[in-house]
Amino acid sequence: MTQTTQMDGLPVPQRYGAIVAIALGITVAVLDGAIANVALPTIARDLQASPAESIWVINAYQLAIIASLLSLSFLGDMLGYRRIYKAGLVIFGCTSLLCAFSGSLEMLTFARVLQGFGGAALMSVNTALIRIIYPQRYLGRGMAINSLIVAVSSAAGPTVAAAILSFASWQWLFLINVPVGMAALYLAMRFLPPNQQKAQGQRFDIKSAIMNALTFGLLISALSSASQGHGWQIIMPQVVALVVIGYLFIRRQLAMTIPLLPVDLLRIPIFSLSIGTSVCSFCAQMLAMVSLPFFLQTVIGRDEVATGLLLTPWPLATMVTAPIAGRLLERYHAGLLGGIGLAMFAAGLFALAWLPAAPADADIIWRMMLCGAGFGLFQSPNNHTIISSAPRHRSGGASGMLGTARLLGQSSGAALVALMFNLFSVHGTHASLILAGCFATAAAIVSTLRMTQEKAA
Repeated sequence: MTQTTQMDGLPVPQRYGAIVAIALGITVAVLDGAIANVALPTIARDLQASPAESIWVINAYQLAIIASLLSLSFLGDMLGYRRIYKAGLVIFGCTSLLCAFSGSLEMLTFARVLQGFGGAALMSVNTALIRIIYPQRYLGRGMAINSLIVAVSSAAGPTVAAAILSFASWQWLFLINVPVGMAALYLAMRFLPPNQQKAQGQRFDIKSAIMNALTFGLLISALSSASQGHGWQIIMPQVVALVVIGYLFIRRQLAMTIPLLPVDLLRIPIFSLSIGTSVCSFCAQMLAMVSLPFFLQTVIGRDEVATGLLLTPWPLATMVTAPIAGRLLERYHAGLLGGIGLAMFAAGLFALAWLPAAPADADIIWRMMLCGAGFGLFQSPNNHTIISSAPRHRSGGASGMLGTARLLGQSSGAALVALMFNLFSVHGTHASLILAGCFATAAAIVSTLRMTQEKAA
């Protein structure tokens, strides 16, 4: 394949195979962040663990991803995105087997940590690969497909888990990853392209990787401890360690030519604004997604089945609008599309918070659709801007930062829901939805500020 062909993306048959390889890998990586939630009571019972201890099945996976995402995206710039992605598929598949055959909670938690490293390898370079796969003029469409996969996989986790558990044991939540991973690996080996440009003179710094893992790990841990109402004797040491290590980490990154934490990219105004928009929007999304089931069941009295059905219009609307947003991006500024989408998202969240006391299903459904449509209109243009505003040899750093922003937003949102429930015991769900609307409004304002910046190439 010539350099000219590479610079303009892949030819159509190869492009389709490559995007399917990415779609399969990202689907299982994102699904596994939420799919085990539904099975936690069963897992705890089978492995003779308490409910509190079983939470580590979820936390171990998320912490491993957030701790290693930027390090793996940095290695992608050095060694090649295709190589990191294929390694991630192998690790993810093998550790899924280890999860399925774990006989104790300790073994399952350890396996989930390793699985998280595999998931991080997939998430760290997926958007960097899309930048190589798609011609520049169609990059928005590629980002739309990726955004669609992430959004639908995140929303569909509980539904997929319930479907599997209806006829199989919890071990199959992990075993199902193996054939999917093997198919993705076959397609990756056959269709994924090499990097067009690898970073020159880039060196992996072990100290930076350790400090990065500690900084983000302590941030998530401190947020979780505060939201769950732990005492200051537990929270304060984490906060102090976070401030000290975080300060030393950022200071080290500022002194490096090609840093692990992409502070060089954060100096690009449109990049940093887009990252801020992403953090705020995913925080709003998680505030809504975690609080809405409680709202629908405890406040307005719907049962579990009705709750699942009433939540479905959200991902369905995202599925419809994300591809449309990818095409609109070829004509309109990402800041404008993102601002309109996030304004719709905020309007939908406030409308949900101010539902009447006894709403009809139609009252809930149109509000859910407005949220999903707004989020779908925002996400792909925003991801496109993040990736395309970075130099090509730093696509891995941009991809890693995009994933980190999403996970930070989601982790913060989940922690804020717990905090709202502790602060407003009766009106916690209502407070969470209003706070989500405020974050979405802030994200809309930040998104429109990007229109003052030059449009990403």
